[in-house]
Amino acid sequence: MSSLKDIKDNEGARKSRMRVGRGIGSGKGKTGGRGVKGQTSRTGVAIKGFEGGQMPIHRRLPKRGFHNIFALDWNEVSLDRIQVAIDAGKLDAKAPITQAALVEAGVLRRAKDGVRVLGGELKTKVTLEVAHATKSAVAAIEKAGGTLTLPASKAEAGETAA
Repeated sequence: MSSLKDIKDNEGARKSRMRVGRGIGSGKGKTGGRGVKGQTSRTGVAIKGFEGGQMPIHRRLPKRGFHNIFALDWNEVSLDRIQVAIDAGKLDAKAPITQAALVEAGVLRRAKDGVRVLGGELKTKVTLEVAHATKSAVAAIEKAGGTLTLPASKAEAGETAA
């Protein structure tokens, strides 16, 4: 049985760095693996996309698509996951289920711009207070006898048609 003080890396797991420019006997002396003369042998050179004056490929190719900076990043959670959390005793079915409650129960890792409930099977009567829910999720919640509270206006929450 070994103790904590005896723990060490396997042989060869950590490789010491090559010390360049330390004499010809080292194999990386004199020019230090940079070749001879020229721009790249000097310090401070960063020519990543340079193609000798020719227009670089990243500038020759057309731009495509865009990134919508106003798009909201939803926490998506299915009713099945909520039901599993209720069965495990992590969520209280009698209290309103909000984004904060889902994070606290460990159903969601972190809060984003709002919770989007996806369809699934729900056996327990619950009260959900979320930003968005799919049609199948709304139907399943109402079938189980639960209620769903959405923001006053979907336009205010930045919601688009699902």
